[in-house]
Amino acid sequence: MDRLRVDKWLWAARFFRTRSIAKSAIEGGKVHLGGQRVKVSREISVGETLVIKQGWDEKEVVVRSLSAQRGPAPIARELYEETIASIEKRKREVRARKAAGAAVARPTQKPGKHQRKALERLRKQFDI
Repeated sequence: MDRLRVDKWLWAARFFRTRSIAKSAIEGGKVHLGGQRVKVSREISVGETLVIKQGWDEKEVVVRSLSAQRGPAPIARELYEETIASIEKRKREVRARKAAGAAVARPTQKPGKHQRKALERLRKQFDI
């Protein structure tokens, strides 16, 4: 096998739980090849570089081998190799998110009865 549909490969490489979720991600513009959005039926081959966005993370991976079957995670990890620049970028972004989260003032205790009722009135007022 020298070519494989990108949705099948993403599923086999365990980036997404199902092919339909992989298809939705591709259609939503979360997968790019060479800086261009990919179509679901696009066939990929070994050596191509994909950029995959999942939640906060953006991974740049190089396709090392192809498989149309979903196997165990250790075997799935052999299908691709994440670039060093991508790993470093993700680590920097995680540190930045953690630092930003530490700056947010957290309450020291749960709201009391009167505070809860005030929050409920506020939520009803704004339909939250």
